[in-house]
Amino acid sequence: MMRGMNMQQMMKQAKAMQKKMMEEHEELAKQEFVGKAPDDMVVATFNGDKTLLDLKIKPEAVDPDDVDMLQDLLVAALNDGMKQVDEATQAKMGKYTRGMGL
Repeated sequence: MMRGMNMQQMMKQAKAMQKKMMEEHEELAKQEFVGKAPDDMVVATFNGDKTLLDLKIKPEAVDPDDVDMLQDLLVAALNDGMKQVDEATQAKMGKYTRGMGL
């Protein structure tokens, strides 16, 4: 009988942890992350679900004779924003997946 009580306690703890994970995931999804290219020529804003919310491009970044530069600035800003989301997700949610190989 004692073994059943331990299992019930473990299930209760697992449900509490699952609830906490969901709350933290929802909180993370509401946060905004701003990725920037050098000199803030391009600024990309994401939410915690990695949805692009806003993209600002300075007029001086748009040179019809140098489209490659604009592409590089876009890639830099987008990658910077996504990296911030990934780092925040790992910091907040990593404690739940540590040791699970995820």
